[in-house]
Amino acid sequence: MAIFSRTFGTGLLIGAAIAVAIAAAAITYERYDTRTLKRTVKRDAVLCGVNTGLPGFSIPDDKGNWSGFDVDICRAVAAAIFNDPNKVKFIPLDASERFKELRNRKVDILSRNSTWSMSRETEYGLNFAAVAYYDGEGFMVRLSRKIDSALELDGSKVCVQAGTTTQLNLADYFRANNIKYQELNLPKLDDVIKAYDSGQCDVLTTDVSQLYALRLRLTKPGEHVILPDVISKEPLAPVVRQRDDEWLLIVKWTIYAMLNAEELGVTSKNIDEALKSKKPDVMRLVGTEGAYGEEIDLTKDWAARIIRHVGNYGEVYERNVGTGSKLAIPRGLNQLWSAGGIQYAPPIR
Repeated sequence: MAIFSRTFGTGLLIGAAIAVAIAAAAITYERYDTRTLKRTVKRDAVLCGVNTGLPGFSIPDDKGNWSGFDVDICRAVAAAIFNDPNKVKFIPLDASERFKELRNRKVDILSRNSTWSMSRETEYGLNFAAVAYYDGEGFMVRLSRKIDSALELDGSKVCVQAGTTTQLNLADYFRANNIKYQELNLPKLDDVIKAYDSGQCDVLTTDVSQLYALRLRLTKPGEHVILPDVISKEPLAPVVRQRDDEWLLIVKWTIYAMLNAEELGVTSKNIDEALKSKKPDVMRLVGTEGAYGEEIDLTKDWAARIIRHVGNYGEVYERNVGTGSKLAIPRGLNQLWSAGGIQYAPPIR
């Protein structure tokens, strides 16, 4: 009987240990995922998390067709994988749910004007692939206030979206400059815009790129000005889950391919000529030399597919948020390093 008891007890312990191991594995699988590319190919579409509606970055038309800078990043990933930029399903996500839904595998990639920070990687188990857009927090005010600098905002009532880095930067800036303000924070960006537009507050703060986009949604856009002050670093980058190095490489090098293409002068209009080029850098980019795409389970012409269907970085920037768009945001820091900006891609070699 004693032997039976010991055996039974040992069995219970082993069973408990197995149960704990299975539970731990389930938690690990929930947080980490190493099969994103396989699932994407099987379903024949990339699941892309985007902003619910931000002109220039991600916005649907009346037929449900999405366009914008962030949208084009996902279209570029689809082009690299499928040779078809339309094999993307866009899933609009609020700021409060974006990282959680990515971690829970509702989307494969989050391309949603999200700031790269250490805590967002460590807390959620995520990786920011590469900086697609260098931004910073700024302020918009009414022209009638005749304000030229954020240092003149003492005593202002500021509209800000709750639960964002924007809210934290706002507090830091006013405290550091020993000026006072009242804060009106709301969970949804739409409500923040409405509050500012209706006069509930006299300052709107968010990333400068967003301010250009949101100004178009105001009742009288021409009566508002974006101040020149930039009070924070906001490197905006697409996000993927950790522990899936292959998928991280695909998203990262999609952006780098577009940057390298612009630097080399390869565009959607001259891609056929580029495929005939004998310049080593161009040949490696378009896949006529080397097997760089195959090393990340794509085809040799993966980058050529991106450029043909979506364009290089400059083309994507200009048509969505630059001079070719309604936003007309100066290129600034997002100009190539060789043209006075800080956009810089590692070489494909």
